[in-house]
Amino acid sequence: MAIDIKEILKERILVLDGAMGTMIQRHILEEEDFRGEKFKDHGYSLKGNNDLLSITRPDIIKDIHRQYLLAGADIIETNTFSGTTIAQADYHLEYAVYDINYESAKIAREVADEITALEPHKPRFVAGSIGPTNRTASLSPDVNDPGFRAVTFDQLVEAYKEQVIALTDGGVDILLVETVFDTLNAKAALFAIEEVSEEKGKEWPIMVSGTITDASGRTLSGQTTQAFLISVAHMPLLSIGLNCALGAAQLRPYLETLSDKAEFHTSAHPNAGLPNEFGEYDQTAEEMASQIEDFLSNGFLNIVGGCCGTTPDHIKAIADVAAKHKPRSIVRLELEADGQAS
Repeated sequence: MAIDIKEILKERILVLDGAMGTMIQRHILEEEDFRGEKFKDHGYSLKGNNDLLSITRPDIIKDIHRQYLLAGADIIETNTFSGTTIAQADYHLEYAVYDINYESAKIAREVADEITALEPHKPRFVAGSIGPTNRTASLSPDVNDPGFRAVTFDQLVEAYKEQVIALTDGGVDILLVETVFDTLNAKAALFAIEEVSEEKGKEWPIMVSGTITDASGRTLSGQTTQAFLISVAHMPLLSIGLNCALGAAQLRPYLETLSDKAEFHTSAHPNAGLPNEFGEYDQTAEEMASQIEDFLSNGFLNIVGGCCGTTPDHIKAIADVAAKHKPRSIVRLELEADGQAS
């Protein structure tokens, strides 16, 4: 897209879409929906592989994208959170990774362009969703062997590179490295993006979003918010932010840290509160929007949306409050290696 998203971010807060999984769960899908014609003879169960629906049930994914855009989202994420060979190995679908990412990007691009044509004053963008994979490069999965790693940095780079090639071939505007619980995994994704950019002779704006796993305020691999920021600050990011794991209220102190320290735009797409005993999210759109308005009125954010449990109703409520506030002004600080700002 010729329109520079950085210029729009100077003028207003942009709204990211909400949860893909929450919306897919509204449909009662069976094994056949995930298999379609293309994978009807695949030898393993595919039910629950939501990324695959971009190929086998594109009508569902298109409709979800459209609902979020009509609710007020400026940016929609591709249905590719688990779109790496590492994650798809659970379904023995490594061979389908390019198609999953390419078709997901193509679908999102079509719907974004459709809505932009209806409202040319408000261009819509597509962010290629790059999830953390189900392996960690920093921690051992074996308590008896702390030196063991289930994946290497090079393996992560290779997997992410294949995903990034397909997403960019499919027409995304932005690359979103999200739900980062291990910054070493994120660094592999960023390295892969750099390699693809060099090979294609084109750069894409990069969003990075980490996840705080509990009340300690740290990622799963042990970093504080500021340490996470410093670890990826060598890249010319479009934005740095937090998503998932916690609700908006619980994210507040960590978003304030990012707002104070980051020389990039800042983002947040929290869950709809904390899950109940059934793993479901009860926070209403109005409740979530009220908590997010606190961030916006304090100038913490440039991009805001929703993660687990959020729906188009949540995104509409968030978009309504975002329209009332000015975007955060980017600070200019020198971040030193010890984590202090001078």
